[in-house]
Amino acid sequence: MYFSSQSSSIRARIRRTGGAASASVLLLLLASCAGESQGGDGGGGGDTTGATGTTTGPGTGGPSTSGSSGSGAQPASGGSTSTSGGSAASGGGDPGTGGGDGGSGGGPPAVCPETYSNPIVWADLPDAEVIRVDDTYYYTASSFHHSPGAPVLRSYDLVHWEYLSHSVPALDFDASYDMSGGRSYVNGIWASTLQYRKSNETFYWMGCMHNKGGGWVFTSKSPTGPWEKHRGGCYYDMGLLIDDDDTMYVASGNNTINVAQLSADGFSQVKTQVVFQTPGNLSGPLEGSRFIKKDGNYYIFTTQYANGEYVLRSTNGPFGPYELKPFAVKLPYAGAPGSGGAPHQGGVVETQNGDWYYMAFNDAFPAGRMPVMAPMTWTDGWPSVTLVDGKWGGTYPFPNLPCGSNRVTPPPSKDTFEGDTLRPEWEWNHNPDNTKWSSGGGLTLQTATMTNDLYAARNTLTRRIEGPIQIGTIELDYSGMQNGDVAGLAALRDVSAWIGVKKANGATRVVMTNGVNMNTSWTTTSRGNEVAGADVSGGKIWLRVTANVRTDGGGAQARFSYSTDGTRFTDLGNTLNMTKDWQYFLGYRFGIFNYATQSLGGSVKVASFEATKP
Repeated sequence: MYFSSQSSSIRARIRRTGGAASASVLLLLLASCAGESQGGDGGGGGDTTGATGTTTGPGTGGPSTSGSSGSGAQPASGGSTSTSGGSAASGGGDPGTGGGDGGSGGGPPAVCPETYSNPIVWADLPDAEVIRVDDTYYYTASSFHHSPGAPVLRSYDLVHWEYLSHSVPALDFDASYDMSGGRSYVNGIWASTLQYRKSNETFYWMGCMHNKGGGWVFTSKSPTGPWEKHRGGCYYDMGLLIDDDDTMYVASGNNTINVAQLSADGFSQVKTQVVFQTPGNLSGPLEGSRFIKKDGNYYIFTTQYANGEYVLRSTNGPFGPYELKPFAVKLPYAGAPGSGGAPHQGGVVETQNGDWYYMAFNDAFPAGRMPVMAPMTWTDGWPSVTLVDGKWGGTYPFPNLPCGSNRVTPPPSKDTFEGDTLRPEWEWNHNPDNTKWSSGGGLTLQTATMTNDLYAARNTLTRRIEGPIQIGTIELDYSGMQNGDVAGLAALRDVSAWIGVKKANGATRVVMTNGVNMNTSWTTTSRGNEVAGADVSGGKIWLRVTANVRTDGGGAQARFSYSTDGTRFTDLGNTLNMTKDWQYFLGYRFGIFNYATQSLGGSVKVASFEATKP
């Protein structure tokens, strides 16, 4: 009995390699099975193997996609435990480089566990869409006022993800994105759409800049760019479908769902039609459209915010009529804690093996809206989510795909900013002034703004905090600061705090400031209060933010500390109680800043940023 179960386990894992297993693979499998026999199940413990090798990129001989016959939304990336894959925001990799194929080719196939855990990425990646091109999956998410915008992630197994690029190189749609004549917090890129068009071997990103900027289309022959900007239509919460005959359609709307047929180039509208009105017996409007075609039927997946997902089906073409059924409504969630609601929004994607997955997100502030994934099935032309004991599972069997953990490059645990461009996990708070920063042998930030308000400071560089706990540390050379300059590291959201260096009257102090707040009109209501400080000298300091973004068990807190030797850290100030409110929509980020209060001209150099786990 024992050997029978182990043999079937080995057969299953060999099958995932997509071919015969080499001797090295078999040794790995036997070793993992031996570990199981001694240590029990252990949640899978990294037992599953998968094939490696180079990937056939888009535009090589007409790749197959799930963008028109089965596409959807929501990102993914596994955790580092034995029951999930690698994380998109942790691990090794070469600092200063981004968007490579990772470790493809050579050596034995990667070994993945039997199961994956939700959330797929413990980070803020909302409103996403996932598509497949050949054996490669791409994912885009909302980024709001951050620049560059619309991050593109890549995976080969739907569990391990890497940051790859951004579809929107800059938010050059309105002066407020430059913090000129105003600010654009919580505007910008909301739910947008990404698809691959086989006929011209081109990626299409479409989005409507919320409140300020209108509708745009960005196209590229490669997911890494460059991306070309085109004026397009403005559709709320849009989902793009490229039909079998290459016609492009967009589903969109809030409460009233519309379908628009686009011109041949996708940049203008041919016709539009209302296809569905949210019925009065639902507790809120439908929105967040994702549009697919399967077996000749048209499906629009829509969300009722925070409560779940509904699906519309038409058997009579893209303009309907459509009928409505619940898809994943008010499902209890057995995974990591959330801050309200149920898994919702997102969309669906079909693997190259014909399996289907639903990528949703779960509200989990202060971390943000985190991606969760569940298998799904189809019965009589309608989809349903696979549940575990009546709940959205905390774990599920690993997808029947070659393990892709060694084909992606997660962000480095330590980024020393070696290249002249930033890695793709970094985004600026609003557009930067590109004349006031440089990268290479460290990140140099010249003061770009005269202000005493962190929220008004240009060139604040941000990175998503990956939970449940992440420690962000910068090594800061402050020898180039001028009197009145302030530079440091923040836990950044609408309720913020920071630790940094202030220079005044020729002297420097390290200070912790708490209570830096905005209201829900995104106007600064408090620039914060200095809680504690200490004199420092020598021109170099390490600043640290320890962020616990869990919603339970002492979570939702950030602590601040500093070191003058990079080894011994001293706590400074008090604890930031992170807000769990949803109105800002985004999760907390690390923010590296430098601004002037008296005159421009000073600068600091960030020698490194390090993200670690306790």
